[in-house]
Amino acid sequence: MRKIIEALILATVLIFSINAQGLKVKNKSSLPDKLPSFPNVPAPLGIDTVSMGDSRTFPEIKLANLPLTPGPFEPTWESIEKNYPGEPNWLREAKFGIWVHFGPQSAGESGDWYARNLYKSGHVAYNNHIKRYGHPSEVGYKDVLNSWNPTKLNPAALTKIYEEAGARFLMIQGVHHDNFDLWDSKYQPWNSVNIGPKRDLIGEWAKACRANGMRFGVTFHHEYTWWWWQTAFGSDKDGDKKGVPYDGNLTLADGKGKWWEGYDPRLLYGINLREYKGVSKAAASGWSPPPAGIFANHIDYAKWYTTQWALRMMDVVEHYDPDFIYTDGTSTQPFSGNGTGTGIKADAMQRVIADFYNRALQRRGQVNTFSIVKFRHNTNGTVNTEEFGIPADINAKEPWIAEAPVGDWFYAPGFTYNSGMMIRYIIEAIARDGNAALCISILPDGSLDEGSREMLKEVGVWMKRNGEAVYGSHAWKIPGEGEIVNGKLKMLPGGALQRKHAEFKFDAQDIRFTVGKNGSLYAFCMNVPTAGSSVKIKSLATETNNFRKPVKSVQLLGYKGKLNWKQEADGLTITCPEEMPYATSVVFKID
Repeated sequence: MRKIIEALILATVLIFSINAQGLKVKNKSSLPDKLPSFPNVPAPLGIDTVSMGDSRTFPEIKLANLPLTPGPFEPTWESIEKNYPGEPNWLREAKFGIWVHFGPQSAGESGDWYARNLYKSGHVAYNNHIKRYGHPSEVGYKDVLNSWNPTKLNPAALTKIYEEAGARFLMIQGVHHDNFDLWDSKYQPWNSVNIGPKRDLIGEWAKACRANGMRFGVTFHHEYTWWWWQTAFGSDKDGDKKGVPYDGNLTLADGKGKWWEGYDPRLLYGINLREYKGVSKAAASGWSPPPAGIFANHIDYAKWYTTQWALRMMDVVEHYDPDFIYTDGTSTQPFSGNGTGTGIKADAMQRVIADFYNRALQRRGQVNTFSIVKFRHNTNGTVNTEEFGIPADINAKEPWIAEAPVGDWFYAPGFTYNSGMMIRYIIEAIARDGNAALCISILPDGSLDEGSREMLKEVGVWMKRNGEAVYGSHAWKIPGEGEIVNGKLKMLPGGALQRKHAEFKFDAQDIRFTVGKNGSLYAFCMNVPTAGSSVKIKSLATETNNFRKPVKSVQLLGYKGKLNWKQEADGLTITCPEEMPYATSVVFKID
């Protein structure tokens, strides 16, 4: 009885820790009321005149000033790996999610990285920005933020659309490389409650997900904002505005009397770091981080930056209780001194994760949450992602999510609507023991166009028919069979989902496999066989050891009649019905 009473008390506390809108946890915060003061920054030196510090010999900074929720997880990878209980059951069950990659950069209608590219003379984003807003020396990204107002964004309605498409979790962008927080941010005044829409967008998404029983995570992409934003400190190299500084060079004092008075541009754009060799070159490139190293002249700023980076994530964890958090990058951890983590070495990520998991224990009584750290492979306690591509072979060493946009990560006109490429991407991922999360670009006003709606509806029809082969499944002994190209199984190409994916040719003998949570084997034909034709699954030949017992039954999901089939030495031959009113892919259930 005592345990029951204690459980009821705990449940009551949890219920009343959420406000009437279900948006923010109301418990007294354990986080500091404000950030440490912005440090003194030395005047910038000449471009490409300073060598980066050696990241190999630089000691990792311990951010001991960051408060941690008490619990068994300590801010070390050893402690995290030792105490983490493993992949949450809900992720294994979910398998398919939607990537809500949406924010003010959609306003430029120029695809991904609009905020950085609008400061690159001649770039399509630069040209579009001048047409819509003006020259970036006069009207820069800060002004885009002020005017951005997605009045048609309705997280409740969109979440329902995603749920009907078969998604079981959402990945929701919290802050992109543009450094603009999409929540009521405690540590970043440049946020969507203060500027632009004047809305707590993460709060709205969190409420919508909980109302629909949808799991959700919040994504953070500000690890390398400080060097990503270096384009804003440049100027045109020719033309009427040659040499006129872009607005990244503005100071707090420059805002007096303007709409952004009181908002420090350094908190948005960061500081000028082009004195370090390689930073300017990286800024001019399409995609290339600076060389590995430490911003040795800016250690105080680097410590401040990593502290703010971590506190913003901890702020979201404390107030919105997401099911997972996601950090972008190309290194084994943020702030590793290498790759996208160039600039400093610090244990910020370990502290954020330890706090996240200890909070989960306090609130939920278990750690059924996870943390995504791109390129941290084969370790307990984190989940990996595969952006654009999918591995050729089964990867069951750790949970992972394949992620890709339809078109581009932020809206740009001209992308291809095709539900088939979405479905085949999901199949390729789950056949290799992964999950899939797909982004369907939301328009700048916050709505989905008709093509995207119809595409999602078609995915939903397929998922309803074939969900037992997807949800809760795991990989079989092999991912599939079919045509071999250059010694490997032919598969959907990498990259953002575009026309080449929609037109990619499979035939009915290109097959993928999963094992359902019911123990049945499922064979996915990567297109729809002709009515009355035969499909031969060679991997189920009696002479192989793949299926140790004889096949006893074969069904076609979505078809109520009986199938003619025969298992022989060279394979399992299945005769398709005389009518095949299906699209994209059919699935055979084999016991």
